[in-house]
This record gives sequence, structure tokens and C-alpha cells, in this order.
Amino acid sequence: MNNRFATVGLFGSLAILWGLSFLAISVGLESLEPVLLAAFRYDVAAVLLLGYATVANTTWRPTDRANVSAVLAGAVFLVGSNAFLFIGQQTVSTGMAAILQSLLPIMTSLWALGFLPEERVSMIGAVGIVLGFLGVGLIVRPDPAHLLGSEIVGRLLVFVQVAGVALGGVLIQRVGPTLDKAALSGWSMFFGGLLLHAVSVSLGESFSLPTSFEAGVAVAYLGIFATAIAFFIYFTLLEVRGALETSLVSYLIPVVATIVGVIALGESITPLTIAGFFVVFTGFILLKRRAIADLLNETTKQKERTGS
Repeated sequence: MNNRFATVGLFGSLAILWGLSFLAISVGLESLEPVLLAAFRYDVAAVLLLGYATVANTTWRPTDRANVSAVLAGAVFLVGSNAFLFIGQQTVSTGMAAILQSLLPIMTSLWALGFLPEERVSMIGAVGIVLGFLGVGLIVRPDPAHLLGSEIVGRLLVFVQVAGVALGGVLIQRVGPTLDKAALSGWSMFFGGLLLHAVSVSLGESFSLPTSFEAGVAVAYLGIFATAIAFFIYFTLLEVRGALETSLVSYLIPVVATIVGVIALGESITPLTIAGFFVVFTGFILLKRRAIADLLNETTKQKERTGS
């Protein structure tokens, strides 16, 4: 029973930490350039994670081809793709950006079909993927008369970020790194941060350190809580509950982000956007129906064995 409460607590903590990150991004964007803000986030997290990896006496240096490839994939896609999120959130609400993240499990499955030979999809699974993109269509809702509008472009940029993060996760799984997870994430964030700084300069962003209290808090929160600490919680859940159950956090994060956006920023969310979110979730259920059934059966058997 205690383990179950601990798992629920970790799950809720992760959803809150990542849900609040969208608010922190919005606050940071008020005084910092978007890609520069993203770079600062991963600078802070890289220092903390690599510091932990060295102190913990783990295998922390990527020396072979698989680990180097995993670090590069993480730097370019898992970290570098976040430039699109930070640029997009200049015109996209926190709730909208978080809801688009709910497509991550479906996009991951789609990339896996092309890069992981063991992955297969049934006809019903294909319907789930189609529903996922239909849900995104309801969320983005492109207006033919305003296809280049800033808000539509912002939503599409966030969608590109989701696709990039999903691809990064699949590529890392494909190469099979043996590096400690803290070190793998730390190096990915270190080199990804350098990449983001280079992109920031190439875009003509002016370099400046956080000067206001709010901007400093936003960077600290993103780097320490929403990245470094959230990383430990995420991988703890991954080991304890598995990838499927952990991925369900993607559907709780938008709830947190939307509520916070409404209360703190006065944002609003449309019924069609909510409908799109549930269509994406339905697509996920169809795509992962067998794994979900196995998870439910396993949970039932555990309850029967413990008598709870």
C-alpha cells in the first residue's frame, strides 16, 4: 500500500513539475529571448546532472560509439527540438502547448515503426494513429484564410518540437546506450545547450543574463525542478511502473498547465481544443490497447496477491 501511495505521489509530482514548466516559460519569455531561455534551462540542468553523475561514481563518460550516438541524438532532438517549443510559446497559451504534448506517445510509436524493426502496428492501431492526428487538427485548427497567422505558426512549431522529442527517444532506444541515465541526460543537455546557444546567436538574439527576479526564478525552476529533479522522478517511475504507465503523465500535464494558465495568466481554452485532447487520448488507447490490457491484468493480480 505504501509503495502504491509513493508511486502515485511521484506520478503527481512529475505532472505538476512539468505542468508548471509552461508557466515558467511564459514568465521567462517576458524578458529573455526564447532560444536563449531554452539554452539556459539545459545549461543549469547539465551542471546538476553531470555533477551528480561524477559524485555518484557512475559510468559517466561516453567513450564508445553507442553512447556517443545516444548523446548526440539526445542533444539534437530531445534538447535541441525545444527551441521550437520556446519560440512557439511566444504566441501559444500554456494550456495549448501542454495539450499538444499529449501527442508524444503516439508520435513515439509512429517513429518506432520506421526505426525499430520489432515494432508493428495493427489495423486498429493504425486507426489510433489517425485519431491522434485528427485530434491535433482539432487542437491546431488551421484557418485557410490565416495559415501564416502567428498563433497557427506557434502551434505548428510546438508540434514540430513534439515530433523531434519523440524521434530522439526512439533513436536513443535504437542505439542502446549503456551510459548511466544521469550522465546520458547530462551530456545530452550539455551539448544540446551549446547547440541552442549557437541557434540563438544565428537567429540574432541578444545575449543577456536574467536581470529581473521573475526571469531568474523562471530559469532556476526550469533548470532545477522541471528538468534535473523531474528527470530523477521520470526514470524512477520508468523502472518501477514501466514505459506505458509512465507515458500516461502526458495526459495529466495539460490539466495542470491549463488550470495554472487560467489562474495565473488569465488564459482560456476552447471546447474544440478539449475535444481534440480527448480524441488524441482515444487514439492512444486504441494504439496501446494490448499493453493497457496487460497492465490492468497485472495490477489486478498484484491486488489479489496482496489482498488489497
